[in-house]
Amino acid sequence: MAKAKPMSLIDHLNELRRLVLAIVIILVIATIVCFVYAGPMLEYLTQGMTLIYIRPPEAMMAYIRVAFTAGLAISSPLIFYQIIAFLLPALKKKEKRVLLAAVFLMFILFAAGVIFAWLVAFPFAINFFDGFASQQLMPYYTASEYVGFVSGFLLGFGLVFQLPLLFWILGALGLISAKFLRASRKYALIVILIIAAIITPPDVVSQVLMGIPMLGLYELGIILVAMTERNKKRRLEES
Repeated sequence: MAKAKPMSLIDHLNELRRLVLAIVIILVIATIVCFVYAGPMLEYLTQGMTLIYIRPPEAMMAYIRVAFTAGLAISSPLIFYQIIAFLLPALKKKEKRVLLAAVFLMFILFAAGVIFAWLVAFPFAINFFDGFASQQLMPYYTASEYVGFVSGFLLGFGLVFQLPLLFWILGALGLISAKFLRASRKYALIVILIIAAIITPPDVVSQVLMGIPMLGLYELGIILVAMTERNKKRRLEES
């Protein structure tokens, strides 16, 4: 059987263009579908709160933002399937197994991050900020500000909860070690604070609420990498 002809740079760019186009189409379709249900979703997110809007298009933009966030969440399996289909031909058999397992764990961790944010971190943050309310200072949230705050909170925590998975992948591929991660704790703390400041709303409370779980996730990542290293060592000893 003749070997497949190596792809040229133009071929790779065309494949990448098709990948980006497919992701955009999937996301647009999912967003349109979610826009139909944006009203009930917004009602659930507000939990009986009354939002206001101060610009004519603000209410519509809040619906669009809710639809986009939900569309991104529900279409992520298809999006990552497209990315994996693009990457798999270039990976070795072992790397393919690692990547497929990582995708499965990714969805579990993302869901865990969103659930933690919605049930624990977000109520704490809202109650903290509402504690500054008074008769002269009533908490009336605009639709755009509230939806932006909720969306950033949920997606931010969903992404941050991928940290142990990232360490596991890098450890399985031999790119980092548990010893390196333990020695880098003080630098990791600085990076965690920077990341928390970037992906959370611009307030110290939200950043602390994200920074604390990230420290725990960093330690979990060290454990996963150490387990991977022990499994590798055991397999080498048995072979």
